[in-house]
Amino acid sequence: MQDRSLSRRTVLASATVVAASATGVVSVTATPAVAHKRDDRLKKIISKMSIEAKIGQLFVPYFYGTSATSPSQFDQDRNLRELGVRTVAELIAKYHIGGVIYFSGWANNIQGLRQIADLTNGVQRASLALPTPIPSLISIDQEHGANVRIGSGATQLPGAMALGAGRSLSDARTAGRISGTELAALGIRQNFAPVADVNVNPANPIINVRSFGADAREVGRMVAAQVTGYQQAGVVACAKHFPGHGDTGEDSHTALPVITHTREEWDRIDAPPFKAAIAAGVDSIMTAHLQVPALDPSNEPATLSPTILQGVLRDELGFDGVIVTDALNMRGVRTKYGDDRVPVLALKAGVDQLLFPPDIDVAYNGVLAAVRSGEITEERLDESVLRILRVKDKAGLLSGSPYISPKEVDRVVGARKHQLAAARIAERTTTLLVNEDETLPLRRRQKKLLVVGASPAFPTDDTRTTVPELAKAFDELGYGTTHLATGRAPDAAKIDEAVAAAQGRDAVVVTTDNVSATSAQRTLVSRLLATGVPVVHLAVRNPYDIAHLGDVPASLVSYCWTEVELRAAARVIAGRVEPRGKLPVPVQRADDPTKVLFRSGHGLSYDD
Repeated sequence: MQDRSLSRRTVLASATVVAASATGVVSVTATPAVAHKRDDRLKKIISKMSIEAKIGQLFVPYFYGTSATSPSQFDQDRNLRELGVRTVAELIAKYHIGGVIYFSGWANNIQGLRQIADLTNGVQRASLALPTPIPSLISIDQEHGANVRIGSGATQLPGAMALGAGRSLSDARTAGRISGTELAALGIRQNFAPVADVNVNPANPIINVRSFGADAREVGRMVAAQVTGYQQAGVVACAKHFPGHGDTGEDSHTALPVITHTREEWDRIDAPPFKAAIAAGVDSIMTAHLQVPALDPSNEPATLSPTILQGVLRDELGFDGVIVTDALNMRGVRTKYGDDRVPVLALKAGVDQLLFPPDIDVAYNGVLAAVRSGEITEERLDESVLRILRVKDKAGLLSGSPYISPKEVDRVVGARKHQLAAARIAERTTTLLVNEDETLPLRRRQKKLLVVGASPAFPTDDTRTTVPELAKAFDELGYGTTHLATGRAPDAAKIDEAVAAAQGRDAVVVTTDNVSATSAQRTLVSRLLATGVPVVHLAVRNPYDIAHLGDVPASLVSYCWTEVELRAAARVIAGRVEPRGKLPVPVQRADDPTKVLFRSGHGLSYDD
């Protein structure tokens, strides 16, 4: 194997090495000599590791429970059934695990900020109890917007497409820095964000508003800004999903999508954001479980393709950071091979971190067997372990205590200055698409509002839903508001109820979520328009909804339905702030998708 200790990125430009703690960030310049000295130090650590310990460093499994050593009996039973151990501490000890990933909801890892702090410290105690004590690289999917894991207590920020609508590199960078600062305070030092996919397919079921937009250059600029923000805060950023997941109508969680772009189209559409991320010094890149015949005619999933990962990502694009797989439990990577072979083939393709194996014992022993047989050399293991240790070192995990202070969590996470910054950023993203006859802003006399429509639950708190929370935001602005959640598929009775509720109101704000050609939401909006009461439409997720709704007098997009975005939309509707967002994607006509209804860049202000 070629010695890659002096990466192309290090040689071509001095890199920023961040030694960070929850209290702040210190940046130093890593010259080639410094990089060599660092690698010599890290290689000494590697030389003391067993084969088993080296393999363990590559894995980033899930686990159940809110505690590293004493989760609930229910979570212990789930861990025992699926992982063969009762706790994550036992998991780390058994497999020498180098990193774990936190999830809310189903995994029950996240219930409160102090709880996360205790869990993190327990994970680190278990990691430092290993024969070769190396702190864990704790990771999370905290993209913000529609995909967020830590909700209550942490600052909620606009998601990618909202930031794309804001078109401010400063806001994107600030959002990354705020998120990264709060994650670092919780001991979470790797975030699987930002999304670098270019959403050129409105029917994309998996990326959609998680993308910054449809323009490759603009997406690249936003990705680079977010990478900078996260890594300034001492968090390992991760551009995903290479080589690009933006033009697919299938979800790689349940299928193996095929990207049919030619090589020229890939160079023009998919590659620029990843090139921008690499130029910005991104520390990790996540693979996509999909086929790209123009890059690899063998049709191996990109995660398992040496041609794509080694040939394109490393050799052509010059990336020598950590390559991490998308979750290995997804159907897209399991269609051709068994769970014992997938991690082996991923490593042979050039991967460093193996995320979320469906069966850790099968995956770990599959790699161990490949090393013992000589299919994977120890030198190849060392190459990946070195890359992982580099990012752990850069994040400050190897140079100081990995433990975190609960008091520091209280001081940093959800800080008022972060909340205020998030609110101002969100206000600059809300996009006004239609405003006939100056329907907006609402007039002073229009105080009696009905808020009605689709009401998806908040991404991390299903006790809070869109319609009542939006109504609450209007109430706080001085309106008298009633509300009725009709859902994404309202029946005739619910639509009749909404129409009756509109009587006597000064205006109706109707929310939609993923409207299709056959959606009953179209009937709801049409019936509300027929009442003669002024109707304001708010798409709480997709900017594409407006194409299905006909002649609404006013229409806005918030790009997500979290509290920060709903409050911003309410303030725009009320005229407290100007709408400033611009569509980051084109919206095609529903009756003729070859024609554009609203071009990318469209967005009205109240002066128009």
